[in-house]
Amino acid sequence: MPTDDDAATGWSPPSADPAGPPSRGPGRRYKTSTLVVRSLAVLLAVVVAGGSLAIYLKYRAAWDGIARVDVSGDLNAAKRPPADPNALNILLIGSDSRVGVNGEIGGTGGADAIEGARSDTVIVVHIAPGAHEVDVLSFPRDSVVPILNCTPEGGTSGQTAEPLYDIEQINASFAYGGPGCLWETIEQTTGIHINDFVELTFSGFEQVVNELGGVNVCLPEAVDDPLSNLNLSAGMHHVYGPEALAFWRTREDLGTGSDPQRIQRDQFLMAALFQGLEHSSLMTSPSTMLSVIDTLTSHQDVVTDSGLTPSVMLRIAEDLRGLKGDSVQFVTVPWTTYTGNAQWISSSETPSYGNVNWVQWVQPEANELFSAIAHDNTLPKSGKTTPATATVSPSDVDVEVLNGTTTGGLATSTSASLSQLGYNVVGAPADAAADTYTNSVIEYSGKAELAEAQTLAQLIPSVTLEEDPSLTGSAVQLILGSTFTSLQSASSAGSSSSASISDIATTYGGITGSVNICDDSSAFAGPDGS
Repeated sequence: MPTDDDAATGWSPPSADPAGPPSRGPGRRYKTSTLVVRSLAVLLAVVVAGGSLAIYLKYRAAWDGIARVDVSGDLNAAKRPPADPNALNILLIGSDSRVGVNGEIGGTGGADAIEGARSDTVIVVHIAPGAHEVDVLSFPRDSVVPILNCTPEGGTSGQTAEPLYDIEQINASFAYGGPGCLWETIEQTTGIHINDFVELTFSGFEQVVNELGGVNVCLPEAVDDPLSNLNLSAGMHHVYGPEALAFWRTREDLGTGSDPQRIQRDQFLMAALFQGLEHSSLMTSPSTMLSVIDTLTSHQDVVTDSGLTPSVMLRIAEDLRGLKGDSVQFVTVPWTTYTGNAQWISSSETPSYGNVNWVQWVQPEANELFSAIAHDNTLPKSGKTTPATATVSPSDVDVEVLNGTTTGGLATSTSASLSQLGYNVVGAPADAAADTYTNSVIEYSGKAELAEAQTLAQLIPSVTLEEDPSLTGSAVQLILGSTFTSLQSASSAGSSSSASISDIATTYGGITGSVNICDDSSAFAGPDGS
């Protein structure tokens, strides 16, 4: 069981050591120019729409040609967030592997020289109950995340948790531990239960775009990027595989040169792709759909987990039938520059780990977004079992924080948050006697401590209060359960009003599938990467 110093839902990156974190060996320092497609979310979700069970049975051989990875070694059932039986969350991975033809496409030398493969596209596609909407959540590849224990899989070496300095770039989780490690990292840092993953290569993206007859892109200015080989004039263009991939990969010489801004551009292209799919024969022609599938499988450009079966794909197809552009939302995890970068840069030693592009997720906004997707109903989900409001000041509340789950870090990050709010945290964050708590619990010794417990309860969603006479002293004991993601506002506790998950694009500055793709000037704004 990981200790509470490990990563967790609601996890925040540690402060940087002025001397810089220790090196993790060759290959950890890699360039941000090796990027990959980002339109996979809608594309791979709807590529099966319009089919029938008979078609899938007839072409079962095509599905059997998909490479599969057993990720069970990383997914301990006791550690995982609870699944929503009415929704699906698909992890989409864009691999920058340079094996075979992908090396010719992505480049194998110079600044692009890398070993293995990184997950330079990380997207979670949330298919809501009844397919009334699909939410496409993008994670910046430069996000800092905890280093978790991961078993070797898919040709990777695996990795060992490093409690002394336990962060890495999110695409390194995939590079060192494979898709299961990235899957586990996403689940434990967001609280979103992942059902399956799909991985696509450079070559696979190019072939799929070609099979779909190309896609529209709109540029507010001319672009000539020698790194990605994108050379287009301003205005609307209908592009095919190689140019579409070049558009996805363009970063350093465009706009601010940042990965989050490139995600913005790719979200507009994803919307354009969806708009094309709405009017294409793919949605109504099984032969067109199967041509796309056959292209992917015959070239071994797609990898999935062993649990992604034809029946699961059929469920996705049925759920997405008739989906409209306004029902598809594209958002990016709220982010800011990682606060440790400045210390590393100013250090007298050249850092051997980390880079100035690292970002961290903004809280509590990120956790509220994660909670909305995990629970599929609110932004954030209100704590309906919160007790009546108490009247004592936070400074009068002594609280000990314990982690009642196997997803480490909850007690550490929550203790820090409570301290910032004026609560008196006593003792060091620690693990509870059991790690099987689902909802959080506040234990108090008697009636004299009830008001303190009620005051604290206003901040904890889905919490219950329990009197425990065996407790000594005046401190209340907060035991965090697996449904906990972050503290909520005391003023909103028990409130019946909350924003719908349908408001995600508006709340988080995203777009929908029906957007005008030429309204993308902000995604290109900046000093051309300088």
